[in-house]
Amino acid sequence: MLKTMDPINLTNQFLIAMPRIADSTFFKTVVYLCEHNERGAFGLVINRPTNIDLQTLFSRIELNLEIEPLLHIPVYFGGPVQTERGFVLHDSVRDANYTSSISMPSGLDMTTSKDVLESVANGNGPKRFLLTLGHAGWSAGQLEEEISRNSWLTVEGDPKIVFDVPAEQRFDAALELLGISSMMLSGEAGNA
Repeated sequence: MLKTMDPINLTNQFLIAMPRIADSTFFKTVVYLCEHNERGAFGLVINRPTNIDLQTLFSRIELNLEIEPLLHIPVYFGGPVQTERGFVLHDSVRDANYTSSISMPSGLDMTTSKDVLESVANGNGPKRFLLTLGHAGWSAGQLEEEISRNSWLTVEGDPKIVFDVPAEQRFDAALELLGISSMMLSGEAGNA
C-alpha cells in the first residue's frame, strides 16, 4: 500500500533557481516564499533590482519621500504576477497595524497596503524593507512539481541575505547556506 506524503510547507524558505529552470524570468533568482499551503505558493524575487528608485515610485503614487538615505534605494522586480502592484517585505514593526500584512516565522512581514509606504515616508516605517513590483505565484502542487524536476533548491530564508547582502551577491549567499557555490551547479539533473 502506498503511503501518501505529508504536505510540505515552504513558507520562510528561499527558492534558488537552478540553471535548468524553464522560465528565463527566474534565471539566477532567489525567491523568498511568503506563503505556501495546499492552495499554492506566493513569494518575492529578492535579487532583481529595477531601474526605478523609491523616490520615483513614491512620486508616482503621490507620496512625498524626503529621507535622503532612502531616495535612491531600488525597487525590485518581485515576479511576473501583478507587476503594477507593490509588495513590501519588511521587519515586523511593533504596534504597526498595516491594513494588509502577513507574518512569517522569521520575524518578517509582507505588506501590500499603501499605509506601510506612508509610514516609511514619514520616518515611522520598518527600518529594513525591500519593495517589489509584482510577485511570483504557483497554483496548488505546481511548485512541488517544479522542485521535483530540479528547477529549484530550497533552504531556510535568512533576513540578513534579504537586507544586508548586496543584490548581486544574494544568489551566491543563498547557495552558501546549503554549503555549495554557483560553480557547482549544473544544468543536468539526475535521479538516484
